[in-house]
Amino acid sequence: MMKIGFNKPYLTGNEAKYIIDAVSSGKISGNGKYTQLCQQFFEQKYGFGKCLLTTSCTDALEMAAILINIKPDDEVIIPSYTFVSTANAFVLRGAKIIFADSNEQNPNIDTSKLESLITSKTKAIVPVHYAGTACDMDTIMELANRYNLFVIEDAAQAVDSFYTGKDGVKKALGSIGHLAAFSFHETKNIISGEGGMLTINDLQFANRAEIIWEKGTNRSAFFRGEIDKYGWVDIGSSFLPSEIIAAFLWAQIEHLEEIQEKRKQIWNHYYEGLLEISLNQNFKLPQIPDFATNNAHMFYLVFESLDERNKCIHKLKENNTNAVFHYLSLHKSPFYEGKYEGEELFWANHYSDRLLRLPFYYELDTDKIDFIIDILKK
Repeated sequence: MMKIGFNKPYLTGNEAKYIIDAVSSGKISGNGKYTQLCQQFFEQKYGFGKCLLTTSCTDALEMAAILINIKPDDEVIIPSYTFVSTANAFVLRGAKIIFADSNEQNPNIDTSKLESLITSKTKAIVPVHYAGTACDMDTIMELANRYNLFVIEDAAQAVDSFYTGKDGVKKALGSIGHLAAFSFHETKNIISGEGGMLTINDLQFANRAEIIWEKGTNRSAFFRGEIDKYGWVDIGSSFLPSEIIAAFLWAQIEHLEEIQEKRKQIWNHYYEGLLEISLNQNFKLPQIPDFATNNAHMFYLVFESLDERNKCIHKLKENNTNAVFHYLSLHKSPFYEGKYEGEELFWANHYSDRLLRLPFYYELDTDKIDFIIDILKK
C-alpha cells in the first residue's frame, strides 16, 4: 500500500553546490554573498523597504517587538488561532496579549471586531496571513492610522502572496504593515530548514534593525566603511543566520516560480477533486476572499465537528496517509489558563476543533492526490 507523509522538503539541486561555495569563500558567519543575494531579491521583487534574513520567523517577530519598543503592560492584538511565536515575541518584552477571533470565511483575524479591542494601551496589531491568504489589510491599516498603532504582518506562510486594496493596487503580503516576518521552515513554500526574514517597510526602523540584528552593535556599518570602529550601541541578539542557511535559501529562490506553479497545480487538483463531494458532505474547502491571491501554501478542510475530523484522520491513517490538524487556540492554552478574560472566541475554537491539513509538498504526484481524494469520497 502506498504511504503518504504530510510533508517532504524539496531540493532544487543547487543547495549543496552553493553551500560548498559559501564554505570555500572563507566566510560562513553570515551577511556575506548569499545573505545579500537573498535580501536583494526580496526587496526588488516584492517592493519591501529593507530585508534582513534571520534564523527563524520567531526571531524576526522578536526583532519587530524590540523595534517598536514594546514595554510591560503595552497591549498587542493578535489572532488566537495562530502559532505560539506570534504571541511569544511580545510576551517576552512584557506585553499583554489581546486575543482576537477568526472570521467565518477563513481562519484570518475578524477585522469587524478589531476596533472594539483597541484601548489606550494598544501598541500594535499583528495580523497573521493564514495559509498565505491575505487578511483585510485596508481595514487593519485604517485602524492603525486612526489610533496611531504599529502593524506587524505575520507572513510566515505568505511568501509570493498578494493583497488588492480598495485602491485597486496589488501589493505583496509583507509589504503593507510597518514590519513583517517570514518563515523558511522546511514546511514552507521555499525553505532553508530553519530560517526567516524581517521586512522593514517603515524606514525609520531600518538603521536600528540592522544594529539589533548584529547583537546590538553597529558592525554592519563598520564593514561598509561608514565608521572607523564598531561597538555596543543598543540591545540586540544573534538574529543573523549563517551563510550556509542563506546559500541553501538562494538555491530555492532561484526556482521560486517553478515551485509556485507546481504547488498551485497540486492545490487546484485537490480543490477540483473535492469540490463536488464537499457540497454534499460534512466538510468545507478553503475560501479565498476576492482581495487575496492563493500562494498554495497548504490545502485544508473544515469539518462540521471534532468527531468528524477525528474519523477522517483515523481513516486516512488506516490508509497510510498522514493528515494533521493545526493550531489550538492560544487563549485556551495551558500557559494562558486563568489569564484570559475576554469573551469566548467562537471561530478560533471552531478551526481548532475542525480544521484538517492534507498532505502537501512539491513532489506529491497526481496518483497520491487521487488516492487521498478517493479515501475522502469513500
